[in-house]
Amino acid sequence: MSRRIEIEITSLKGDVATWRAAGAKLPKGVLSASLVPGGAVVGGVYRADVEQYMEGIEVLSVMAPKTASPLDPRNERLQLIPTTKTGPDVVVTYAPKGRGGRRDAERREGDRYEGAKRPTGRPSTKDRPSGKERPTVEGGAERGPRSERAPRPDRGTSPERGPRPDRGTSAERGPRPDRGARSERSGRPGRGERPSGPSQPPMTTTHRNALLATLSPEQLPVAEQLLRGGMPAVRNAVAEQNKNATAQGRTTVDPATIDRIAEDLLGRTNLALWKDRASGAVAAGRELRLRDLRAVVTSAKTVSLDEESRAQLKELQTALTARLETLRTQWNEKLEAAVGSKNVPEALRLVARPPDMSTRVSAEMATKVVAITSEALTAEQNVALWSEIVTLAVDTSIRRNVKPQGIPGDESCKALAIKNAGAIPEFAKLLGMRVPPPPPPTRAPRRPTTRRAS
Repeated sequence: MSRRIEIEITSLKGDVATWRAAGAKLPKGVLSASLVPGGAVVGGVYRADVEQYMEGIEVLSVMAPKTASPLDPRNERLQLIPTTKTGPDVVVTYAPKGRGGRRDAERREGDRYEGAKRPTGRPSTKDRPSGKERPTVEGGAERGPRSERAPRPDRGTSPERGPRPDRGTSAERGPRPDRGARSERSGRPGRGERPSGPSQPPMTTTHRNALLATLSPEQLPVAEQLLRGGMPAVRNAVAEQNKNATAQGRTTVDPATIDRIAEDLLGRTNLALWKDRASGAVAAGRELRLRDLRAVVTSAKTVSLDEESRAQLKELQTALTARLETLRTQWNEKLEAAVGSKNVPEALRLVARPPDMSTRVSAEMATKVVAITSEALTAEQNVALWSEIVTLAVDTSIRRNVKPQGIPGDESCKALAIKNAGAIPEFAKLLGMRVPPPPPPTRAPRRPTTRRAS
C-alpha cells in the first residue's frame, strides 16, 4: 500500500535524480527525473507517492509541493472577541495593623501626644523627674544619681574571676608558630589542585590541526563545526547564520550546499578526532582507566581507518589484551584462594563480578563453588550468614545448580527461600511447593551515551 511523503531532490545526473525525505540526513533512493512535474530542481521539495519494498523505497509518482491556501476567502474564520474587564462589584479594604495613624489634633512638638490620656495616671515624659530626682523604686533601695554611684569593680581584680595572667608584649611572646599550609592541615587538595585518581584520557589536537591546515577557506568553518558537534552542529550554525542574515537584510546561504560540503568532510574529521584520542591513550599508558581504553578501541569501528590509525589501533588492542589478561589472572587466583579457604561469600562475589564481560568461570571451578555453597546452606547454619549466601548465590550464573541441604527455622529464611525458589529450584523441593518459573534477567540501567552524532 502506497503512502505519501515529502521528498527533496539532492542531486541530478542526466535523467536520474537522487532524493531523500525532507529534513532527513542521507539520500534514500533514486527516481526518474521525468516523474517530477516541470523538471527536477536540486534542493526542491515535492510530494511523492512511494511504496516500501524489501529492497528499498520506490517512487510511484511525484506532485508539485503544496501551496499556501488563501486566508479565509469566505470570511468564515471564528474570531475571539475579548470582553472588557471591569472592576469588582465589592471593594474590601483592610485596616492597617497596629495602633493606626496619629491624628493631627493630637500631635505636638516632635510627635508628642497632647490630647491623648495616659492610663493609670502615668506622668508624661515632660513631667517625669530627671535622673537626679528619681523616686524610690518600690520594694528596693533608693537609686541615686548616676554620677554618685560606686564604680564598677575591675574585671582583672574580681574575687570570683581572679587576676588575669600577664601575657606580656608581642615582642616578649615571640613570633607565632607556623601552622603549615592549608592543604597540609585539612588533608584536602589546595585551590587549583585535582584529587589523585585515575586520569582521563588526554586529548591532543595534532591531527585536527593538521586536517584544518589542508582545507580551503570555504571548507574551514564547516570542518570546525563538525569537530565541535558533527552534522547537527553544522545545521544549527547554518540556521543561526541565516536567521541573523534575514534580520539584517543580508544574503542567506544555501543549507543544501553546506550539507554536501559537510558530508564530504565528515569522514576525515571523525578520523582526525579518533587519532587524537588514540594518541592521548597511547601517551597515558597504564595511567589510563580500563574503561576509557576500551572505549577508544571500540570507537574505531565507527571510522574509516588509514595506515597510521591501524597501527595505533593495533597498539591499543595489544595494551588492552595485556591488561585484561592481568586482571583475569588475579581474579582466578583470588577465586582459587576463596574456594580453598571455603570462604563462600567471597567466592560468590568473585563469580558474580568477573573482570570482563567475556570472562567465564571454568567448569571445574564452577563445580567447586557449587559444592561449597551447597554444603554451607544447611538448617544449622547461622541465619545471617545463610541469608547472605542465598542473596549472593542468586546473582551468579551457577544459581540453578546450587543444592541447599536445609532451611533454618527462622521465618525470614523461609520467606527468602520462597522468594528465590525460581532462581534456586532446590528450595521448592525442600518446601514441598511447585517450582515457579525463573525470574526475568535483571538489566542494570544504562547510562546515557555521549556518542558524537554525525
